Amino acid sequence: MTNRLLQNKFFAFLKLIRFENLLIMVFTMSSIRYFVIKPVMDQVYFSEFHFWMLVLSTTLIAAAGYIINDYFDVKTDHINHPETVVIDVVIKRRTAMLLHLIFSGLGLILGAWLAYRCFALRLVLFQIIAITLLWFYSTHFKKQLLTGNLVIAVLTGLIPLMPYAYEVLNGVHENTAYFDQNSLNLKRLLIITGLFAGFAFLTSLIREIVKDMEDFNGDIQTGGKTMPISWGIITTKVVTFFLIIITLGILSFSILKLWMWQQKTASFYLIMTVFIPLLILILQTIRAKTPFQYKVASLLLKFIMLFGVAFTFMIKLIYE
Repeated sequence: MTNRLLQNKFFAFLKLIRFENLLIMVFTMSSIRYFVIKPVMDQVYFSEFHFWMLVLSTTLIAAAGYIINDYFDVKTDHINHPETVVIDVVIKRRTAMLLHLIFSGLGLILGAWLAYRCFALRLVLFQIIAITLLWFYSTHFKKQLLTGNLVIAVLTGLIPLMPYAYEVLNGVHENTAYFDQNSLNLKRLLIITGLFAGFAFLTSLIREIVKDMEDFNGDIQTGGKTMPISWGIITTKVVTFFLIIITLGILSFSILKLWMWQQKTASFYLIMTVFIPLLILILQTIRAKTPFQYKVASLLLKFIMLFGVAFTFMIKLIYE
């Protein structure tokens, strides 16, 4: 968004809650449900209404997390991204805090209600843990060495697992016999969603580290202890390189398996939309020197994550 657009309160609000990131979250959860869970299972027990309430709860808590992050990060953002700061410029600080409390509260209430409906109150731990971690991420973890990166990566990795967790725990209560008879399908489903969760974790962790390199100047001026500050840019690039290599290794194994199973279209999809872009990302990260170049690398990662999630459609075709 341009600076002029951000003078409008509506667009400033969309920027504050990272509307495009929330759309990716909705896309991820709905893709897992409709392209992975439904094709593998003969029937689902988590209703459409309840599923979309889960999506709403998750996006509300994520939006609250983005708001509180900007609330506590105003000083750093004025150094790193002065043209996109909206708190204290377009939206008042107390308004931002009120929005955070409302969104977090609504997300938690919805989560508790869904856990009750699924006869598994422990599911509300998803929302409680997410709200707590996002608060402490903004106040403490973000500028610490690796802690903040891992918090966001773990929370991102949980998103693909949530539709599976709610579906299975709700289904076990509704029809125990079905789940006993289809344990093989459930294991297969857990492996597939687990792979998506692992991919989300690794790519999110890489992106958080790249963003730390992008925000180096502002973080060091405000007392940050992120990886680029503590270990240096060169070492951080080496860590990023090895994380990408690990991701490529897991991806190579998946591509090889798909090829052996005669799923050549799916293999080509992963090669063209995820594998090759990750190779390009290595080059982009190594040669990056300016905040803009790191921003390009971060944007490339976002598209890689998006295409990775879109692979769920290939899974649907495989099972059909």
